[in-house]
Amino acid sequence: MFSPYYRAAFARGAGEPDNHCALNVALYGRKRRWTMTERGRSGIERDARQFTIGPSQLHWNGRWLEIDIREIGMPLPWPVRGRIRVHPSALSRFCMPLDAAGRHRWGPIAPCARVEVELTHPSLRWHGHAYLDSNEGDEPVDRAFREWDWSRATLADGSTAVIYDVQPTDGPDRLVAQRFFTDGSSVPFIAPPRQPLPKTGWRIARRIRSEAGAPVSVIDQLEDTPFYQRSVLASGLFGQTVISMHETLNVPRLVSPVVQRMLPFRMPRT
Repeated sequence: MFSPYYRAAFARGAGEPDNHCALNVALYGRKRRWTMTERGRSGIERDARQFTIGPSQLHWNGRWLEIDIREIGMPLPWPVRGRIRVHPSALSRFCMPLDAAGRHRWGPIAPCARVEVELTHPSLRWHGHAYLDSNEGDEPVDRAFREWDWSRATLADGSTAVIYDVQPTDGPDRLVAQRFFTDGSSVPFIAPPRQPLPKTGWRIARRIRSEAGAPVSVIDQLEDTPFYQRSVLASGLFGQTVISMHETLNVPRLVSPVVQRMLPFRMPRT
């Protein structure tokens, strides 16, 4: 979705997804790192259990997803190496269209999971809650959407609440609110009202669904770019104060010529 190379190839009628693959690694905090190097078709290999992207690899062994990372950061060329294991409590087959025509779909693969991170470069180790999902589309993202806000939160019982608050290019706003349980089941829920959030440094407007009376605050601003922001928020769901991972995508900014020329500095191609 973010690849300027794929967008240019698609405009020429040569947009083949297998020729535009990347493993994105984003580390925050004192040892901040970012990798998103795109590889062409000759640099990938995949089958039902394994996906190789350049020197890195994702492997499903039937019980957990193992990610071996061998990447170089951008814009500073620091190495990012190590292993991540994602252990699902159960796998989900849930899939939901995000647009009225059903050309863009979202579904969590492991909405309730735990993660083990062991990196050698930089030297980091931790474990905790994890979440794994999938987005797919049959057309460029700017044909269907102007903006969306997405959030997920782990609740006290271990379930995960996900909210997609979507503004399409045409028609009314679309809202998806789904709660996923550790046994793989899920139920929709009535999302609380929108609560405004401060604009980002790049002046991206954003909002989150949070219960009235629950304090909404930005705990940490992880990404702040001209078209996209990611943050950790405190909000309220199901009578609980929860920590939410929150993202906003501004699609007109993403596809603007200025941003498309900027993206290769964060997303090189080999």
